[in-house]
Amino acid sequence: MELTVDQAFQRGIAAHKQGKLRNAERFYRAVLQAQPNHPDANHNLGVLTVAVGKALDSLPLFEQALDANPKTEQFWLNYIDALIKVGRSSTAEKVIIEAEQNGVSAERLYFFGQKLQKTPVIAAGPTQAQMNHAIELYQADRLAEAHALAMSLTQQFPEHPFGWKVMGVLLKQMGRLDESLLPLKKSVLLSQQDAEAHTNLGVTLRALGRFDEAEASYKKAIALKPDYAEVHNNLGNMLTEIGKPAEAEASLRQAISLKPDLAEAHYNLGNTLQELGRLDEAEAAYKLAIAHKPDYAKAHNNLGNTLQKLGRSDDAEASLRQAIAHKPNYAEAHRNLANNKTFSSKDDQFTQMQELYHDPNISESDRCHICFALARASDNLEDCAAAYQFYADGNALRKRQLGYDKTQDKKLFERLKASYPRISAYTLDSETISSEHSPVFIVGMLRSGTTLIEQIISSHQQVTGAGELPFVAHYGRSLVVGQTSADPIALTTFREQYLGALGQRSEGNPFVIDKMPHNFLMIGLIAATLPDAKIIHVKRDPAAVCWANYTQYFDSEDLTYCYDIHDILHHHDLYLDLMKYWHQELPNRIYDLDYEVLTEDQEEETRKLVDHLGLDWDDACMSPQKNKRGVDTASFAQVRKHVYRGSSERWKRFRPYLNGVFDHFDAK
Repeated sequence: MELTVDQAFQRGIAAHKQGKLRNAERFYRAVLQAQPNHPDANHNLGVLTVAVGKALDSLPLFEQALDANPKTEQFWLNYIDALIKVGRSSTAEKVIIEAEQNGVSAERLYFFGQKLQKTPVIAAGPTQAQMNHAIELYQADRLAEAHALAMSLTQQFPEHPFGWKVMGVLLKQMGRLDESLLPLKKSVLLSQQDAEAHTNLGVTLRALGRFDEAEASYKKAIALKPDYAEVHNNLGNMLTEIGKPAEAEASLRQAISLKPDLAEAHYNLGNTLQELGRLDEAEAAYKLAIAHKPDYAKAHNNLGNTLQKLGRSDDAEASLRQAIAHKPNYAEAHRNLANNKTFSSKDDQFTQMQELYHDPNISESDRCHICFALARASDNLEDCAAAYQFYADGNALRKRQLGYDKTQDKKLFERLKASYPRISAYTLDSETISSEHSPVFIVGMLRSGTTLIEQIISSHQQVTGAGELPFVAHYGRSLVVGQTSADPIALTTFREQYLGALGQRSEGNPFVIDKMPHNFLMIGLIAATLPDAKIIHVKRDPAAVCWANYTQYFDSEDLTYCYDIHDILHHHDLYLDLMKYWHQELPNRIYDLDYEVLTEDQEEETRKLVDHLGLDWDDACMSPQKNKRGVDTASFAQVRKHVYRGSSERWKRFRPYLNGVFDHFDAK
């Protein structure tokens, strides 16, 4: 049913009050299409336009409202406020006089007069037509023309912010981040009260990895405009990226409270909740993002990943297919879908991926995703030659993206050994310290079976599996590499920080698992500061481990050694040597669990493990595949199956293509 003008206007007001600004704008514009001179619709749309940071665009709307109804006081006040926001001080002074002549109270106008006295005068600038033309060129993606015009404006009006602001945004859009900094900083300097200018600068600083400066810019924008939902969203997204998910959650929830239909904020909140291990809540956040933006391919993709981790494979596949339906060339979604299913034929998805692989215009990053996806599919189809070639291509691309320097790892492992005697000199006394929660560390090489062990132990009713926690490295790295002095205060501080973070993941259970495999680097610090902690070291056939690393695309950009088989072997040698050192320095402190032996005699090895932890037997530990906790690692699919033998033999199918590389282990 078609709405009347009055009905559309009332709908606009209702949406406006609820913070649904896009819906409000749609209704107001519908009113103006029918009645271009409608004073209240022009005025309300002007207010909305200022609220989204486009004060310049609001001016003709307020002018139209005043032409139709010059006796409405609020029209004048909002118009004057917009003029001041865009730096048109002289015009604002004239309008104040005109407003008073039309009956606006002198008391209310006095505030604006005072504000004008404190507002720096902005130099003469481009005409409205010039500014509109620059914006039109930008929106039409005619970036070169827009850039030429912006440059001309900065030359004609060097003390006016508009040209600098447009140039900075354009240069960023063109990928010229370093060059964009100067004009963006210039625009902020010339218009320090412009929240949008501070936001633009923050976006570029973040893209350049200058996170502290970006955070300061975002917070300045928020101080100027507290209801700027998009900036709260940007800040929250960045805080997640730099490892501050709790702060990020607060920023993102604030964005959503200000603008409930901001799909990007719901999506970013989903990502943050995943980081916090709250997968059920992440699922809900992604679904809200999709509700507000049904074709949001990234949200469908990340929802699929979350459902994978929750063990809902069919639902995950449906979401990933939706992502690809909305964006057929979405390489990352293809890789995720390939990991979620088993290929029994060269189906439609396989054909799509091959077309993307052969597309000369595909980006290097997307080609890398497609290579790993096609490798997985070809592996399923027993085409080992094709699978090996795709693995080789994908790994080469990923290594080029991330880089890896063997000497850095070698130096790191040497520093760990060198710093340990200083740490162990101040080992905390377990009799004088107490903890509400007992950590259980599961360590080892990536893909060695640590996730399965966590599933087994966390099936026990007294144990919480908290997943791969970053806290040991976050709070303790400077200690283990010797950057921070290892004295009792520093060690006690680490202990308190770690246990505080762990307690938030305990779910009320006395035992909490931290399954960060690379905590094997930190065993010396763990033993010194957490004497009651249990350390489970998972060992597995080295060829199987190294091959499993080579065939996996890891989202983390820190795992740089994983994309060349020789780099992996080198890292594995360093790992074995360090574990030998820890065993020598900490006899009887580390429990070694052999993955292959576990799969051969599950019950005996599980009982020995549970007994080592000091727990009573729980039959649930024999059925880890029934454990419903979310699994946020590359092993999400395997741990949903019964414990089975033979997985360590899969690499042997590729022996003909490996040129004897794993003979390395026979020689040791």
